[in-house]
Amino acid sequence: MTIDEVVLLLKASQATGLTTLQEIILRSSWEGKTYTNIACEAHYSEECVRKIAAHLWQVLSSFCKESINKSNFRQILENHHLSKAHQQLVQEFNRAATAISLEFPSGPVSLNSRFYISRPPIEELAYAEIAEPGSVICIKAPKKMGKSSLILRLLARANNQGFRTVTLDFQQADKAVFASLDKFLRWFCANVSRELQLEPKLNDYWDEDMGSKVSCSIYFQQYLLSVLETPLVLVLNEVDWVFEHQEIAGELLPLVRSWHEEAKRGEIWQKLRLVLVYSTEILITIKLTQSPFNIGLTINLPPFTKEQVQDLAQRHGLHWTDGKDAESLMAIVGGNPFLVRLALYHLVGKGGLERDLGQLLQEAATEAGIYHEYLRQYVLVLQDEPELENAFYEVINATNYLALEPRLACKLQSIGLINVEGDRSTPTCELYRLYFRQYLKTRESLNSSYFNCEFRLG
Repeated sequence: MTIDEVVLLLKASQATGLTTLQEIILRSSWEGKTYTNIACEAHYSEECVRKIAAHLWQVLSSFCKESINKSNFRQILENHHLSKAHQQLVQEFNRAATAISLEFPSGPVSLNSRFYISRPPIEELAYAEIAEPGSVICIKAPKKMGKSSLILRLLARANNQGFRTVTLDFQQADKAVFASLDKFLRWFCANVSRELQLEPKLNDYWDEDMGSKVSCSIYFQQYLLSVLETPLVLVLNEVDWVFEHQEIAGELLPLVRSWHEEAKRGEIWQKLRLVLVYSTEILITIKLTQSPFNIGLTINLPPFTKEQVQDLAQRHGLHWTDGKDAESLMAIVGGNPFLVRLALYHLVGKGGLERDLGQLLQEAATEAGIYHEYLRQYVLVLQDEPELENAFYEVINATNYLALEPRLACKLQSIGLINVEGDRSTPTCELYRLYFRQYLKTRESLNSSYFNCEFRLG
């Protein structure tokens, strides 16, 4: 058996299919990853991963009639053949699921996917802007709204035009990189060099007397850009991580703006096309004449419309034509691309027979629902930041629009939990309101029981 056959067997044979985390554990274990690595990558506790994995090994042991654990999982399953009954089960499942090349919604939507939904005129505007000398594109949207999928297509268009492309993800930078502007800019230049397969020559261009920003600009102008025969599209991803370091952000952003201004005067800087990708508003004080966010093309990725949700449902093989099913789904999850796709994936993954839309929506905000593991990630994030957690609970319990402290509102907006219009904060979708209200009640009930128990013991 292959890992795909193992996953299909479990999806077809289990009444509730496979959860997102269960599939991640199976595929990661097949690749030999440790529980620690799986927990880290999936943002779950190791204890939780081990518990779920133990159940999976029990299920597989009953299928294979021999003891299976993590250490022998792949060895046994690779040499195990599906019985005729299991083959028939998988075939029936495949008729509904694989006939339309079903894709699990994880990461950016691949270039050849039928499930990418365009949001006109965004794509065409971005393609046109990237062709402009010295251009700057700012892409802003909360997490899971499709930024990575758009960037993938933007880079593909640039490559097709013969441009060089580099993507830097600031969340990959070590904490020490943000210790000073000099460290940060040297890291920045070194990584762009490596991505271009050029030898870093920082010491040849860095001059302490001129300062880090001038040295960085000289490095780009006299080394990186001068050796390139074609334009360079430089994507700066997760710029929010730089926002957390105000001194560095306050220097980097005007520097980026200055490169755009230089392109108006110098041909060499026209080769550089910048794409800044971020999830939240910048809260540091910066002059309008120094900000890169008010030049070039600014893209705010909107949620899907009802028509786009219907389009996506039809691409999944669902006959949603009158708009009522799309409206029902959006009443719970809004137009969030990931939440919509996850619902459609599960509907079609079980042939739409064992889990209809009504049942899916009824269970959506419960532990039995398809979103439970996704929502648990938010629980963990909020638990780590009590101030953020309290602010969010104020929003979901508010009977009217609520004004939050801008710093907290921006953070909650960036991770996708709230919408902010002016000084008004509201939950992004009804799913979050329902789930976290119930979670809050459960937690308060447990805390009350614990207090009463302690009081009686005392």
